[in-house]
Amino acid sequence: MATHALSPAAVPAYRGGLYEWLTTTDHKKIGIMYLINSFVFFLIGGIFALLVRTELAAPGIQLFTNEHVYNEAFSIHATVMIFLFIIPMLAGLGNYVVPLMIGAPDMAFPRINALSFWMLPLGGILLLAGFLTPGGAAAAGWTSYPPLSERGALASPGPGQDLWIVALILIGTSSILGGINFLVTIFKMRAPGLTLFRMPIMVWTMLVTSVLVVMATPVITSALVMLFIDRNYGGSFFLPDKGGTAVLYQNVFWFYSHPAVYVMVLPAMGVISEVLPVFSRKPLFGYKAFIFATAGIGALGFSVWAHHMFTTGAVFLPFFSLMTFLIAVPTGVKMFNWVFTLFRGQLTFSTPLIFAIGFLTMFLIGGINGAFSASVPIDFALQDTYWVVAHLHYVLFGGSVFGVFAGIYYWFPKMTGRMLSESLGKVHFVIMFIGFNLTFFPMHMLGIKGMPRRIADYASDAGWNDWNLLATIGGFMIAVSMLPFIWNVFVSLRNGKIAGDDPWEGNTLEWATSSPPPAYNFDRLPDIRSERPVFDARHGLNAGHGHAAIAAGGHGEAS
Repeated sequence: MATHALSPAAVPAYRGGLYEWLTTTDHKKIGIMYLINSFVFFLIGGIFALLVRTELAAPGIQLFTNEHVYNEAFSIHATVMIFLFIIPMLAGLGNYVVPLMIGAPDMAFPRINALSFWMLPLGGILLLAGFLTPGGAAAAGWTSYPPLSERGALASPGPGQDLWIVALILIGTSSILGGINFLVTIFKMRAPGLTLFRMPIMVWTMLVTSVLVVMATPVITSALVMLFIDRNYGGSFFLPDKGGTAVLYQNVFWFYSHPAVYVMVLPAMGVISEVLPVFSRKPLFGYKAFIFATAGIGALGFSVWAHHMFTTGAVFLPFFSLMTFLIAVPTGVKMFNWVFTLFRGQLTFSTPLIFAIGFLTMFLIGGINGAFSASVPIDFALQDTYWVVAHLHYVLFGGSVFGVFAGIYYWFPKMTGRMLSESLGKVHFVIMFIGFNLTFFPMHMLGIKGMPRRIADYASDAGWNDWNLLATIGGFMIAVSMLPFIWNVFVSLRNGKIAGDDPWEGNTLEWATSSPPPAYNFDRLPDIRSERPVFDARHGLNAGHGHAAIAAGGHGEAS
């Protein structure tokens, strides 16, 4: 299938020098920079995680000088992992593949796309600069609940908390601009024949994710602005002694942060929905059911925020419990459809599929232990224990991070023209899978035994010692699992097997151009008559010879 043309001279020009990368508006280069930036912050957040787990490996304060320094470490760990790793990493994958998947030459607003990216390292630098200020970095947790995060609180005495606020506003602005860019790109720049119900599921998940981002992020921005006013300009939004209410912050924070869970999970679901059909040699089971389930998750995501607040006594418990159980239904639809996509398929156990299966199994556990917490009486017993930490990580690490690595192994040949080593990829998966479960499964036991989250020390006779030691060993295993991955990328970029244009025999339009693609993405596109246009073209199911793709200055629409 000859649907592309790329001269050998074009590849070095596409790779470019440092200046070209720093000033680029090419969505592919920006997507790769998203991935690199996010992985750097993943390593930084991981270092803080290891410090926290080392402190908790045994009773007593042994690593940190005091509890406040521990609070800084776990607060920055969580903030970095959520706002500077998972969300931007998935946005980076979307940035790279969505224009290719819809046959577009670039994002709709290339310069805004570049601006969205460059806000992220700036926000990260501001966040970490808190360690250089009097009083240290933010130490009120990633939620920064008042009154802990107010100026007079022991947890947040200095400018570190203000830098945290400003950093999150910058990162949130980046997300909003990126979300608008995705929406315009998807709605206005699809190739001829690519109707909404022929779009890849990855594009659908990015579309719904972008709607969530655009609708929800301004809400948390308002909470952060109010908190900043409280801290610096004599406001009283969240100070009860001045007529404010701390629970108001929780409502506004979670009205964003629960949809944000789906911002972190839906794109990973999209990745899995692209990987499973390719490696099972079957079409995705229930394509339209996936679309409606994705839209349902997005809509219901705004109805469940107060299940984080059951124990405050300030919310109507039956409603939020019911809606929390209800939102599990579209997720369950997806889980059954993924399983039936694999059922009786001609499975090829390449690394992307193995990580995708890791996603399915670990995300299922995260969903089940979340359903326990949706029951109000059980939640009253488990609230703010390590059970909640286990649930969070099975969803966001077992789900999102396994999905991220499935996507990286799947699209690395498209991005670089070279294959990653399968043997190193499988070593990476095995060590990470074992380390992940060794870290976070014991936290279920700790939660049932009553260990509170966010504590720096615990009594030696509480019965928590062995479980905490296991969790710490697992944390270091996760860190070790990154070594074969980093080595794999390093070696493959230089000496990896040449991938060819379509090494996996993919289904969607990104595989209809060269690997890596030219700056203009396509010179010709196959006819699009289903949600699997490249599969159709490979098997002669398309009529005609494809559409010419015209790039006007690198930013035109395919016609």
